[in-house]
Amino acid sequence: MMLGDILHPDNIVPELASTDRWQAIDELIGRLVETKTIREEDREPIAAVVRKRENSMSTGIGFGIGIPHASTELIGEVVAAFGRSRSGIDFDALDDQPVTLVVLFLVPQGQFQPHLRTLADIAKLLHRKEFRQALEEAPDAAAMADVIRKGSAEH
Repeated sequence: MMLGDILHPDNIVPELASTDRWQAIDELIGRLVETKTIREEDREPIAAVVRKRENSMSTGIGFGIGIPHASTELIGEVVAAFGRSRSGIDFDALDDQPVTLVVLFLVPQGQFQPHLRTLADIAKLLHRKEFRQALEEAPDAAAMADVIRKGSAEH
């Protein structure tokens, strides 16, 4: 499952206000609530499972990329939110560098294979330098959505 397939343009935050990974996760979950992608009453339980996963090992994978993710029984399909931080976020990344691109995705409980495939596809896409550059240079959420759609189609 490609990022372009699961990421609705309304769930893109072109300038995250967050300065650390916990705030970024909460901000992106907040966007999913605002767009009614997840229910308000599920915000805290979902945040808790993402935090638990993130506490086991940072999903800051290097190259300015963070991919917080988790499985939960509170959703029926894979959902995602995407945020960009021009100033960078302390994500406790593997390379100790700030994270500028954050993809939060959630997978229904028990869908282990789709979870791994989605994670691998997102990581592969974001490891392409020209793709990251295009996202960083995009002026707004609509332009970022176009970059993601095109990058997902080429991938």
